[in-house]
Amino acid sequence: MKQKLESLLQQAVAGIKTQGILENDFIAQIQLERTKDPQHGDFATNLAMLLAKPAKQNPRQLAEKIVAALPADPAVVKVEIAGPGFINFFINPDSQFQIVRQVLEQGDGFGLSRIGAGQRVQVEFVSANPTGPLHVGHGRGAAYGSAVADLLEAAGFSVEREYYVNDAGRQMDILAASVWLRYLEACGEVLPFPSNGYRGEYVRDISANLHRSAGDKYRQPAAQVLADLPADEAQGGDKEKHIDALIERAKTLLGPEAYEQVFQAGLNEILLDIKDDLAEFGVGYQCWFSERSLMDDQSIDRALQRLDEAGFLYRQEGATWFASSRLGDEKDRVVVRDNGQTTYFASDIAYHMNKLDRGFDKIVNIWGADHHGYIPRVKAAMQALGADDSKLKVLLVQFAVLYRGDEKVQMSTRSGEFVTLRQLRNEVGKDACRFFYVMRKSEQHMDFDLKLATSKTNENPVYYVQYAHARVCSVLRQLDEKGRQRDPLLGMQHLNLLVEEQESALLTTLSRYPETLERAALNYEPHQLIQYLRELANQFHSYYNAHQFLVDDDKLCNARINLVCAVRQVLANAMSLLKINTPEAM
Repeated sequence: MKQKLESLLQQAVAGIKTQGILENDFIAQIQLERTKDPQHGDFATNLAMLLAKPAKQNPRQLAEKIVAALPADPAVVKVEIAGPGFINFFINPDSQFQIVRQVLEQGDGFGLSRIGAGQRVQVEFVSANPTGPLHVGHGRGAAYGSAVADLLEAAGFSVEREYYVNDAGRQMDILAASVWLRYLEACGEVLPFPSNGYRGEYVRDISANLHRSAGDKYRQPAAQVLADLPADEAQGGDKEKHIDALIERAKTLLGPEAYEQVFQAGLNEILLDIKDDLAEFGVGYQCWFSERSLMDDQSIDRALQRLDEAGFLYRQEGATWFASSRLGDEKDRVVVRDNGQTTYFASDIAYHMNKLDRGFDKIVNIWGADHHGYIPRVKAAMQALGADDSKLKVLLVQFAVLYRGDEKVQMSTRSGEFVTLRQLRNEVGKDACRFFYVMRKSEQHMDFDLKLATSKTNENPVYYVQYAHARVCSVLRQLDEKGRQRDPLLGMQHLNLLVEEQESALLTTLSRYPETLERAALNYEPHQLIQYLRELANQFHSYYNAHQFLVDDDKLCNARINLVCAVRQVLANAMSLLKINTPEAM
């Protein structure tokens, strides 16, 4: 109905253009909302007020001309002008029944939009350093990013999902050194493990696999490894200097080729684990982009050259700086250190140059909330590269805190172990994980209650929604068990028998699904879809508890069956978008 009214208003705008009230090339943006008060009709628009300035007319007088130009439609029984120029639409009550026909005819396609047709969007999310398994903090970004990408696709955009693999830099060298030291232990060498190394059990597993496949190929005596190293923190030294010295020692003793093999052993196993973990979580990507590739193909050098040619680089104290403060950042940023090494930010500049060069209409980055301060410098880099920084949309995701009832769950231990996404998924299931993770706005703090997520009660929101779907399926099974045949055509012919309050509420909510999906996509807010699902499930459960569906009157019975089948279809469509299962029995 909303789409129908928007079409009627566009035709009215075209009509007043022929009267010379608006320029022919003027594009009107239609804003149409459902009214909160039935006395104001079913839908209202402020179009006359929006067009008053370009039309150079009084809003209320312009509203009269728009109403006069509206084509007649049997779905609209009355149009009124209210206040300073609002246009209120009163819908024919019989038209509400058409939503049941529309849902059942369109099936899985109901609610899909073409608003984003012809536009390419890249959504980059998770992008966790491949230095260990994904933990519960990454899970929220994974669920949110996946839902945003799927919503955009449902709204007609061409979407490319990307994972930026931070496979270069110091943290990866610390991982390689950690793997090598555990490997040496597997070879029989005895040596202290650095306080700043990666201590998780997964590092031992990688090292054990490396030892099984390579034997003592990479073995070096502990004495040579430790000789003349700066003291670690436990001995009163500097843990950063100690680990950096260990990395250099590993590179020296192993040589470039062997060090690269140890490095790849750690990277490949962890990256494979991340890919498997995300796939089991219902998250897939079209592209896994390697940071190292930016170095290998000189992309970083080219990006810095472009900044230099644009006059945004300068040298100070031996380092090269990007004058990002001239473009809105709080201060300038180092892109090449005084030792000649490029910074992480230099890689990010090259990465975003690569994104721009791939021709996306919109670039969506989903980052942890702690990266908020990073946004201005990236936008500054895009401007300096000559790009429109409005193409970049950065969405922030707050960390999730685990609870089991009232008790907070310890997220990590001193040994380096932490609650992984896989552990969380194994405990509560993929459906509850994904549902709970996107239940609130991404930038809002989130408490994840494990006890609630595993409960089979109406207090558990994902159980409550899935139970609504299963209940519709049970109604159809009961129909079959009673030996009665469903007659969809008879039901369509008598939808006017659906006069109960709960039935009217369901019809209205079903009709809101397409606009809810579209709004959730355009605002990057999958929680709107969760709220819709909870509302629809609540209305259905109320209907189920208040009325019988398999009544003796075949006309009413089939009308009600058609309605609840439409509910089931919309529940399935929305949950499918969120990668949540739709059980037929619970």
